[in-house]
Amino acid sequence: MAYDKFNILTSNAVPLPIENVDTDQIIPARFLKATERVGFGDNLFRDWRYNSDDSPKTDFVLNNPTYSGKILVGGKNFGSGSSREHAAWAVYDYGFRVVVSSFFADIFKGNCLNIGVLPVQVSAEFADKIFTAIEADPKTELEINLLEQSITILKTGEKDTFDINGYKKNNMLNGFDDIDYLQNIKEEIVTFAEKQLI
Repeated sequence: MAYDKFNILTSNAVPLPIENVDTDQIIPARFLKATERVGFGDNLFRDWRYNSDDSPKTDFVLNNPTYSGKILVGGKNFGSGSSREHAAWAVYDYGFRVVVSSFFADIFKGNCLNIGVLPVQVSAEFADKIFTAIEADPKTELEINLLEQSITILKTGEKDTFDINGYKKNNMLNGFDDIDYLQNIKEEIVTFAEKQLI
């Protein structure tokens, strides 16, 4: 399944300054029955967003109309816990295209890259600057430049850089998942295979 090409994203951000957010909090296990990557956004942070009677919890950030955007800014150690892909699916299906944190669990980070969500790992100091900027002005915009591997707080011009695997970076720039990548180099694969038969 191809995804939107990712080059530069400029957006407001939703702050979630909670450390050690695990995948069961991102998408509770009882919602893992579906096999297609749709509908999971409805249950992103389900137990934090809703009361037992399904009424929204007004004090949770996703229920606060003050905050919006395609960027989620999380606390340190985001995506820890089980390796469920559904956590990344829920983030994507809700509408986030970037998750920013000062540290990600490796498996969650990989799952995000596989489905078109860019995990941007910044220094703890820069993460604090982002939270401070959003607290001062909820309409604060961040610019994520994948080609330059940079993140900028546009109001202040403060910038940090992030690392990304070259293969995954190329896929995101082109809107490819792993299958799309292989299909894109199909002729090269066929040529290589034919040479092995000679």
